[in-house]
Amino acid sequence: MTDVSTTTTYALEASGVGRAFGSVRAVVNASLAVKPGSVTALIGPNGCGKTTLMLMLAGLLKPDGGTIHVGGVSPLEHPKAARTDVGWMPDVLGTWESLTCLETLETFGRAYGASAADAKTNGFALLQRVHLAELATQPARVLSRGQKQRLSLARALVHDPSVLILDEPASGLDPRSRVELRDLVRQLAADGKAVLVSSHVLAELDEMVDDAVFMSKGVTLGDIADAEVARARTRWRVVAIEGDLAAALAEAKRDFMIEMPDAKLSPSSTSALVSVAGDADAADLLAALVGAKVRVARVAPVGSALEQAYLTMETERR
Repeated sequence: MTDVSTTTTYALEASGVGRAFGSVRAVVNASLAVKPGSVTALIGPNGCGKTTLMLMLAGLLKPDGGTIHVGGVSPLEHPKAARTDVGWMPDVLGTWESLTCLETLETFGRAYGASAADAKTNGFALLQRVHLAELATQPARVLSRGQKQRLSLARALVHDPSVLILDEPASGLDPRSRVELRDLVRQLAADGKAVLVSSHVLAELDEMVDDAVFMSKGVTLGDIADAEVARARTRWRVVAIEGDLAAALAEAKRDFMIEMPDAKLSPSSTSALVSVAGDADAADLLAALVGAKVRVARVAPVGSALEQAYLTMETERR
């Protein structure tokens, strides 16, 4: 078999990709790169072009311009080879309602060239992995929205692709299933797969992903977004129950070069927002506050860094 790949450190790459539907430019200029063994979030408001970009990356929609490579292979030049390497999970299952869960996976396994026996064995193993084994013989029409999402993820895995593209995989999942999804995605990355995932549940993405790509109005934001996420990760909240927090923080500012967005703290303040470079500096700050006889109840990051960065950028771009 002829090797159609090019040498690359990325499992999934896009550069300068665009796509229009008539006069509507859904994707204007999108670029991203996902390494093997990593999870990257694709974040943006509804209508910004995320799903259109994902369809192009999955080889299901032809871009008007730019380049895409999956495992070093161009979907435009070698569509079959590229699609074989991609597992695509749309935001809606879209399968035959009369087929059972196992039959759905068997059908897609056979489509990718597996024997009937292997497709059945692998299909049931995947149902076990996504916690649907007890519904193996049930038709897809009886599944809840969350169960259909899990079946859709299993379907994306039937051919053991090296790249997974997941569009809103947590939609409709209950809290326990969301945790299981997060753990499964991390396991898949640990197995060496490159995962690109879009979601509006940014707090959960914070615990799932290694990197993030932000989109707005059909454009990926690149370094601007990276800088905003890095800034968001420095924000920590200090809460005290006793002691002069304001004075202790003023001294810590001189000693540890912390920043204090809450600059006008009164001696009676019991809470403050500070900026520290990372966990080590946060630990030093806590030690300094305790040394200054401040009884600290909590020192923790302020919410989701991805959520903070998203809200800041959306506000600035309106």
